[in-house]
Amino acid sequence: MKVVEEVKKYVKEEAEKETNPFTIDIYYTHIVPMVGYSKKLAKKLDADEEIVEIAAWLHDIGSLKGEYENHHIAGAKYAEEFLKKLNYPTEKIEKIKHCIISHRGSLKIKRETIEAECIASADGMSHFYNISSLFNLALVIKKMGVEETRTFSKNKLQRLWDKMIPEAKEIVKEKYEAAMLLLNEEK
Repeated sequence: MKVVEEVKKYVKEEAEKETNPFTIDIYYTHIVPMVGYSKKLAKKLDADEEIVEIAAWLHDIGSLKGEYENHHIAGAKYAEEFLKKLNYPTEKIEKIKHCIISHRGSLKIKRETIEAECIASADGMSHFYNISSLFNLALVIKKMGVEETRTFSKNKLQRLWDKMIPEAKEIVKEKYEAAMLLLNEEK
């Protein structure tokens, strides 16, 4: 598991950099919970736990380096470069890259492995773990107004829910229902 520790260290160092547009908060409010959820799903679904954990740590590395819009593509590239330096096996790197590339719910990229399903679902689950991070993204980073933030957060949480596999939905169902209750507009 030495590789996992090196990856975790790398991601934390990138998150701590002043150039990270999301600040270190993303590490604690999104990445760490996402890793926990991904490991839980990997165990439950008999996925390759090492692939899942490494992909979970690296899934947003492109965003940490300032390439938010195409962070899935940039992230796969950064992950490959870093893992090659660690002499990680090429076939495993390819699986990790697929997990990173296909984790985004807004782009509907086909997930071809159970490991990729774990990563995409855990990514969504982590936002239900701490929805205030979505408010921060909208209000502070994207400079949206209050009403726009509510709509943005509701739509994003719905997309995240829609991309999750049933096993993931089962885990965060109560949080999803509570968030939708609070974010739905009252007329």
